Amino acid sequence: MKRREFITLLGSATAAWPLVARAQQSDRIKRVGVLIGFAENDPAVQSWLAAFRGALAKLGWTEGNNLRIELRWASYDSDKMKTFAKELVDLRPDAILSVTTPVTGALVRETQTIPIVIATVADPISSGFVTNLGRPGGNVTGFALYEPSMGGKWLELLKRIAPGVTRVALLFNPTTSVPIKFYMSSIEAAASSFAIQASTAPVHAKDEIEGVIAALAGNPGAGLIVMPDLFNTINRDLIIAAAARYRAPAIYFFRSFADSGGLASYGPDFAEQYPQAAEYIDRILKGEKPGNLPIQMPIKVPLIINLKTTKALGLDVPVHLLQLADEMIE
Repeated sequence: MKRREFITLLGSATAAWPLVARAQQSDRIKRVGVLIGFAENDPAVQSWLAAFRGALAKLGWTEGNNLRIELRWASYDSDKMKTFAKELVDLRPDAILSVTTPVTGALVRETQTIPIVIATVADPISSGFVTNLGRPGGNVTGFALYEPSMGGKWLELLKRIAPGVTRVALLFNPTTSVPIKFYMSSIEAAASSFAIQASTAPVHAKDEIEGVIAALAGNPGAGLIVMPDLFNTINRDLIIAAAARYRAPAIYFFRSFADSGGLASYGPDFAEQYPQAAEYIDRILKGEKPGNLPIQMPIKVPLIINLKTTKALGLDVPVHLLQLADEMIE
């Protein structure tokens, strides 16, 4: 080979190297962390995760091909949340799906740079994750569940389902719940409108649940609003059983309570957030910044009424309310 031909060939090959390197970099397997606050044996959460994976596959992300998912289950344990949050951040994933408010708090404490897409998070503003839903601006975006006005709607629904209610207690755990003040303005306004006395009922351990509900039901006219809270979700069977035992009408924030025997639920469908979260992950993996993706609120909030429980409590639900219900459990 002549010297000139060799130099030309060498120059062409050298010029191609950056293109090859860039292609290899863009084609590398993307790593997505997933940290879930719920237990692995929860069938509902497993279905949400399957919907998330399925949506990613439809968007062209195949595990073992161009995607690797690092999955961790915190199982309601705050220590595990902290441990797994640090573990996932140390892996330097391209994005993280964060499920529940406490899990997001643990992740945000570990990183302000890795993109975090939230799901099943009550309110990211009052929790301090973002300051603006429309333009989050930092490394957190995703899908929130509740607006402050929901508090007043829960109280109004409880009064319409159980007209005899004159006192309402808000059941929550201060360490795992969104700050209760987030809902208080709308609750107090509705309480004033319906001449109801509203008070908080904080619980810190599951052993306290029965005592709090028993004390509430010790006087006539008592009702219960079970607030959005991972603690309440974990202990839903205990709460529902105590409410039934002491004949305390209660309204819940999530349909699984109504499915399990709770009087009624009014809250968003958690499942719909997971295909949406996959779309946000897809956009981030393709180069969009999380701070430019707005945090979205639910479009539909279904009302579920358990007719078996209304009968057990001797309640006659107004016809117009039954007509408004998205589903009635018999």
